[in-house]
Amino acid sequence: MRKSDNKWKNAKETLKTGLLSVVLPVYNLGNVIRENLLFVARELDEAGIEYELVCVDDGSSDNSADEIRKAAKKMPNRIRPVFLKKNVGKGNALRAGFSATIGDYILMLDGDLDIKLSSLSGFFDVMVEKKADIVIGSKRHPKSEVQYPWHRRLASKLYFSFVYLLTGLPLTDTQTGMKLFRRSVLKDALDRMLVKAYAFDLELLAIAFERGAVIGEAPVKIEFGQKYGALRPSVVREMMHDTLAIFYRLRFLRYYAKVEVPPPMKKDPFVSIVIACPAGSWMLTECLDALMNQTYKKFEVIILPDNLIRLKNRNQSYPCVVIPTGKVRPAEKRNIGIYRAKGDIVAFIDDDAFPAPDWIEHAIKYFSNQEVGAVGGPGVTPLNDSFFARAGGRVYENIFVSGNYRYRYVDGKVKRDVDDYPSCNLFVRTSLLRKIGGFRLDFWPGEDTLLCDAIVFNEGRRIVYDPWVRVYHHRRKLFAPHLRQLGRYAFHRGYFVKRHPSNSCKLSYFIPSLFVLALILGLSVFALPYAFAKIAYLCGIGIYFALIAISSFTVNLPMWVLTIFGVFASHVWYGIQFIRGITAKKAPCQYLGVDHPNAMKKKKNKEKK
Repeated sequence: MRKSDNKWKNAKETLKTGLLSVVLPVYNLGNVIRENLLFVARELDEAGIEYELVCVDDGSSDNSADEIRKAAKKMPNRIRPVFLKKNVGKGNALRAGFSATIGDYILMLDGDLDIKLSSLSGFFDVMVEKKADIVIGSKRHPKSEVQYPWHRRLASKLYFSFVYLLTGLPLTDTQTGMKLFRRSVLKDALDRMLVKAYAFDLELLAIAFERGAVIGEAPVKIEFGQKYGALRPSVVREMMHDTLAIFYRLRFLRYYAKVEVPPPMKKDPFVSIVIACPAGSWMLTECLDALMNQTYKKFEVIILPDNLIRLKNRNQSYPCVVIPTGKVRPAEKRNIGIYRAKGDIVAFIDDDAFPAPDWIEHAIKYFSNQEVGAVGGPGVTPLNDSFFARAGGRVYENIFVSGNYRYRYVDGKVKRDVDDYPSCNLFVRTSLLRKIGGFRLDFWPGEDTLLCDAIVFNEGRRIVYDPWVRVYHHRRKLFAPHLRQLGRYAFHRGYFVKRHPSNSCKLSYFIPSLFVLALILGLSVFALPYAFAKIAYLCGIGIYFALIAISSFTVNLPMWVLTIFGVFASHVWYGIQFIRGITAKKAPCQYLGVDHPNAMKKKKNKEKK
């Protein structure tokens, strides 16, 4: 027996006739990734291991995607590329890679190969000796050979001490980019995860350990190279935030132990995606392009503009039909889509939003449970929005604006049941929609609130929120467009309080109006001769703005100032319009035409392309 055969003995016995799936996340590694992929392939070929290489390009801005394609062309039976449109983070890339694998054992390996692949045989040795479900590389293993910059060593040591204090994981390292998993254990943990970026490794291991997985550590050889990501202050801040969130979910909420994992679908449902829009736009094109990248392929698209539009130069991989409706309300457009839908599930998305690649995949799994009538997810502000549009998004994301409903705008919140969800990102059973009669036509906006009211309170079905069912939703600019939209929402929420209280008569909706009344009544103290009352009022205002400033902090000073005043303006305007809604005898639901005129005026160069 050759020495190399003996070295890989445990690996071959573990895999037997199975397959090792190697997932490599990549971000801007165009100068080395093709060579690295071919190197990994050669090493595994020499070891006699059956394998596949799933290389995930996480929205690189260099030539990484082209280099990955070249490597895949050279070894089409071994290298399987996955391309993500947006750079979300290493965790999201690894998860997308796992979805594309077929092996019984999964190796997660950083694409820059700063960890020597020669360490891999030792991982299988530990898996056999410890009867482990997971083996992770550890920089602190006595046999590890590590060439690491001192500042990375220090940061790693400090972070691990912090992690051990919070979670009690019996490990010496969590962040090394080489980990070996049994497929079943990895899938079980991924089904419960929320983190998409830097603390992905920690959450994955914490869940697996809590679920009873045996975790072993193996030595590694590391030469610090072109690391995925960088140790920037923003990275450190986000990682600390996610780490504390994991601790809170693990120890206080006990979230991972009780989170719902739906049973497998008996058959893959067909999905009809309905897009109500006034006209064609660069945003509609962006949405349709994103649908071409969906990991789930069994769907059709129904577009409902006012007048007939042409989808120029489109080679979409899905059935797509355009149905001109005339100038009618969005609810009526969606109802036309419902009755033209061929799918078991109707997915509603606005034309000014575009979905993540795994949008459909994450949503449909809940429909295996007959109690579930609908599924929704967050509408995250795209990073490429304009400065004032991103400011509008930050206002919605602020805890003092959205409160308990912040999960609608922020990624990474916990799964939950809800009784109201906007139709910009909502999946509903087709049969249930037709039984209810679709959307009511006498309200805009607010028709989705009444639909959810019917689903939950009339039909007794659940609406599930899952943070992985995410779309990127372009925002209205601060101040006028943002406040116009917010005012419409506030008026109809107030109007529904008396007429449809089931999912509208809640204390949180009243708070902005109470704030406005407090502001008005507080001004009366200046007519009094009591200095204490005036000082108390001014102190209250000071505390209010201090809390807003803290909650909206960013190192971008103009954005910070704009967000502070945007939150204040939103509180005042929502409060006023909510009171108008409560006191109104009738809602002025006249259709206003194009709701986002920027679609027709801005970025014409995108349409030409």
